[in-house]
Amino acid sequence: MDPVAQNSTPDTTTSAETLNVRKIALHILGQVLDRHQALDHVLEANQPFLDLPGRDKAFIRMIVATTLRRLGQLDDFIRRGSNKKEPPTPPQLHNLLRMAATQIAFMNVPDYAVVDSAVRLAEKCGMSRQKGFVNAVLRRVAENHKDWISKQDETRMNTPEWLMKLWIADYDLRTAAEIAQANLSEAALDISAKDESTLQHWAETLEASILPTGSLRRNEGGIVQKLPGFDDGMWWVQDAAAALPAHLFGDVTGKHVLDMCAAPGGKTAQLAAMGAQVTALDRSTGRLKRVQENLRRLRLEDHVIIEIADGTVWKPKQPFEYILLDAPCSATGTVRRHPDVIHLKTEADVTRLAEIQTRLLENAVSILAPGGVLIYCTCSLQKAEGERQIERFLLNHKEMRRLPIAPMEVGDMEALITETGDIRVLPFHMAPHGGMDGFFVARLQKPL
Repeated sequence: MDPVAQNSTPDTTTSAETLNVRKIALHILGQVLDRHQALDHVLEANQPFLDLPGRDKAFIRMIVATTLRRLGQLDDFIRRGSNKKEPPTPPQLHNLLRMAATQIAFMNVPDYAVVDSAVRLAEKCGMSRQKGFVNAVLRRVAENHKDWISKQDETRMNTPEWLMKLWIADYDLRTAAEIAQANLSEAALDISAKDESTLQHWAETLEASILPTGSLRRNEGGIVQKLPGFDDGMWWVQDAAAALPAHLFGDVTGKHVLDMCAAPGGKTAQLAAMGAQVTALDRSTGRLKRVQENLRRLRLEDHVIIEIADGTVWKPKQPFEYILLDAPCSATGTVRRHPDVIHLKTEADVTRLAEIQTRLLENAVSILAPGGVLIYCTCSLQKAEGERQIERFLLNHKEMRRLPIAPMEVGDMEALITETGDIRVLPFHMAPHGGMDGFFVARLQKPL
């Protein structure tokens, strides 16, 4: 069973309401796979989804995420079940079969209910002529999926070939397989407390554990907005790996810090909560609006100045002593949390984003004060966006030096520290605690 679906108890009736929920899920899946839109953006813009009760929203999120996470296996099921090499057409039919196969193989939904609801959904979506095909394929999947799964290489099948090749080249075959395996599990809900002295209180209140790195982890998840302390602005959601970079500046009380590429704002909030005066820079007006909303909820807006500009060319009136550059990247370290990533990104995107990262680094060093500290990070697993990016930067900037990060700065997690003193988090790190997002962090200093 897919870990994302272990606590699933969806409604299995074939009422109009239930079919409507599945139709909304089918539309959302199509927006991601056929129109190449990010899942979070689709959900935020889909009013029928937003109007549903919480339980139905959770079910849609689960079925879509599991389908995206297991897409390679599901397509193999459909090929076997239809005895055809070519995928079913139209795309909506293909996605309907994928969603149904997900429920059969990886969710707690009885086979008969899945087949029945899928046939009814096909009719509801104007595919009455394909009802017999849907019924036949799904019955074969129901009868044979356990045997088929035993013969599948799930790590390779659910990872694009181009991406697996990059991971093998960057690490090795075993590590690449471990990354791909970790990506099949859903990420836990990680939380950063506004006041670190209240960690124990919020751990008890939220039924969360305190990770070695200082983040709170709630394995049960839940509707974030309804959890204690959310409305009061006492904490925000932030993966444990993403919470590491801001702390590497040390004491920033009263200091001016630039957060380049600030959206969605977790690091801005961290720095403000640590006592810094933060300039939050981002080119996206819409994303900065979300940052402002979060800062107001957290009551930290008085500590932050918002700047809407392109970080590759923006020039402040005065250089900054501290700069945090969380650069735009392929986000392949976040697949557990965002399973749509591997279906939306391409190898060309990695190259394009690496060029943007280089330009951002060049501008960052030009506006860094003498003696200042620059922290560069990405949530990518590819070394082209992490290790090699920094190696090339240091070759071109002999004046800059690396400030090695010590294990004690990351909760004594020595496995996260590279030989050169950077941080490289892989999704299977901290596995006993439920893993982390993939992340890279380097800390650099400009001479006086």
